[in-house]
Amino acid sequence: MKTSGLAELEAVMSVARHRSFRVAANELNVSTSALSHAVAALEARIGVRLFNRTTRSVSLSEAGTQFVNSIAPALSTIQTALDEAGSFRDTPSGTLRINTSAGAANQVMPVLLDFSVRYPDVKLDIVTEGRLIDIVIDGFDAGIRLMEIVPQDMIAVPFGDRQRFAVVGSPAYFARHKPPRTPADLRNHQCIRSRMPSGAIYSWEFERHGETIRIDGTGPMTLDEPGLMLKAARAGVGLTYLTEWNVREDLEAGSLVRVLEAWTPPLDGLALYYPGRRHIPAALRALIDVIREYADANRVSGENA
Repeated sequence: MKTSGLAELEAVMSVARHRSFRVAANELNVSTSALSHAVAALEARIGVRLFNRTTRSVSLSEAGTQFVNSIAPALSTIQTALDEAGSFRDTPSGTLRINTSAGAANQVMPVLLDFSVRYPDVKLDIVTEGRLIDIVIDGFDAGIRLMEIVPQDMIAVPFGDRQRFAVVGSPAYFARHKPPRTPADLRNHQCIRSRMPSGAIYSWEFERHGETIRIDGTGPMTLDEPGLMLKAARAGVGLTYLTEWNVREDLEAGSLVRVLEAWTPPLDGLALYYPGRRHIPAALRALIDVIREYADANRVSGENA
């Protein structure tokens, strides 16, 4: 691995982000041994250990944490300068790193596929995870999340349909249990609970005529992935609480039945968000344009429906 000062700093930042020399080496397209030697050479030159290494884990030392926090703004400035220079190209190129959730990624995939066809010189690196992260610190160009959870210090580009949650269960389940008429009735039902990335159990939220209710249901299963919740609900294990997008096909097929629809008002849809920089990389600017086209087309379609 070429061990110029900038390359060494990029190596440290990548290892710090991923807590893994192997994953960082893949990201930088170098061998793990070359990356390890580069980091070790920098540690030897500055005289401090930046990472605590074991056979199973990699973590920043106290000095490493301070070092990473100090160099991150400077590297961001350098990257911005490189992006500015690259923006003079006629065709957007480079890599766009986007952080999102698995559910949001599935919803936005048609837009991303269209973007890839239009701009073949741009590589999309999509990372899906449930937890909301700081996209600047973790080295992402943009994020895609529900509008309501986009950090307030970010520039947001809304798109896509508004979202609603739905409480659903299988016909077999409702053959054994009377459908709930109000959220309070859920206390007498088997609920498939949802664990959030933080480890907390998600409370089911309802609203009607200004009345807001949160229900912490009980049941035989706690899961952390929508596909598994759907399988459990189809099998008659209990009721689940997911977005309409997740349950649409099952409702159309009749494999799941919806209840309490009047208690689940619409929420804002998805948004692409990015930091408020003076200069936006050409590739990100192109993606923003495609997303705005998609949003405008959806809006016209909705008005004509």
